[in-house]
Amino acid sequence: MNNSIYPDFFGQLEVRDTGDFPLVQRLQAYPLADRPRERLFHEGPAALSDYELLAILLNTGIKGKNVIALAGEILALIDLNKDIPPVRELALIRGMGKFKASAVVAMLELGRRRWGSAGIKIRNPSDIYSIIRHHADRKQEHFLCLSLNGAHEVLNTRIVTSGLVNRTIVHPREVFTDAIGDRAAAVIVAHNHPSGSIQPSPEDDEITSRLKSAADILGLHFLDHLIFTDLIWFSYRESGRLDTLPSPETLGPAPMTAN
Repeated sequence: MNNSIYPDFFGQLEVRDTGDFPLVQRLQAYPLADRPRERLFHEGPAALSDYELLAILLNTGIKGKNVIALAGEILALIDLNKDIPPVRELALIRGMGKFKASAVVAMLELGRRRWGSAGIKIRNPSDIYSIIRHHADRKQEHFLCLSLNGAHEVLNTRIVTSGLVNRTIVHPREVFTDAIGDRAAAVIVAHNHPSGSIQPSPEDDEITSRLKSAADILGLHFLDHLIFTDLIWFSYRESGRLDTLPSPETLGPAPMTAN
């Protein structure tokens, strides 16, 4: 079997329903069967959003802040950190304290040790999507970079930056700094579209062109750029769009945004 990167593309879009809960509502307002713990028992962990998984771990919120809202604050802090956030920093969130903060950090570290994305071999866009799709439920755009070795095995997956609902500022310096530190041979970038559309914008094309050019200069193989939602994904390489991007020389100096 050919195990090289992207040996065959079938143009299929994957579908996933996260069943995310609006943060403003209380868990008790939902039927028993729709609550995170019940859904975990009957559907398995992959069916739950990050918010719901954290809510199960936290168990309770506090007066004026339900457990889903508390989970949202924790996820925001985790997204801002390239590594697991310090337990003391988590404990400062109102409603956490030392006990819950310790439980969250211990869970994150155990998950990283046992089932982290490091070592997963990337063969096609669906392999990428399976690693990053849990970021799709974020309400702001998040720009991610996956660093890979020469065998296209994942070394690390990081959030480079997060922005507004419909755009985020991206610069090659932030994208490639950690990949170089990983001694990566190749990179993949991705960002979510909270709007639900996966159609690339002109800004998406521009940042992809600039990043591909910068990767070439640095000696990194720019494998792909994925735009994704909780339902579907778009691959620049799969679509052939990598070969039709405008040349960076024609773009001129401009703020680099992904939309």
